Amino acid sequence: MAVATSLSRKLDPPASVGLRRAFFVLWGIDTVAATLFFLVPYATELNPITVLFYGLFGLPGVVLAAVCYAAIVIGIGHVLSDPLDVRFVVGVVALYVVFAANNIVLLLARRSLVELLVV
Repeated sequence: MAVATSLSRKLDPPASVGLRRAFFVLWGIDTVAATLFFLVPYATELNPITVLFYGLFGLPGVVLAAVCYAAIVIGIGHVLSDPLDVRFVVGVVALYVVFAANNIVLLLARRSLVELLVV
């Protein structure tokens, strides 16, 4: 009992349930997009860890890499104290908004979001 109580005091998730849901939704979208990058000929995945896992395990490696990224974010969010944990997850969600939006545009329009905005 004492170990479980001590562990629960050290690991506390960010208080915002909506923020955590946003992270998982965007993470899921990004995971699907990253998987599709290996299936379409006109897009390539740039993340070297994802490419390495794909080379080792095939498509399940892409999902495994994404699970590892999510585990790292969740772990950091649990270890940080309030309000740093919320700020950290807000930052990660903001990055995932950019990454997921770019990936979706790239898959649909065959051009990155930056290319579409500049031209």
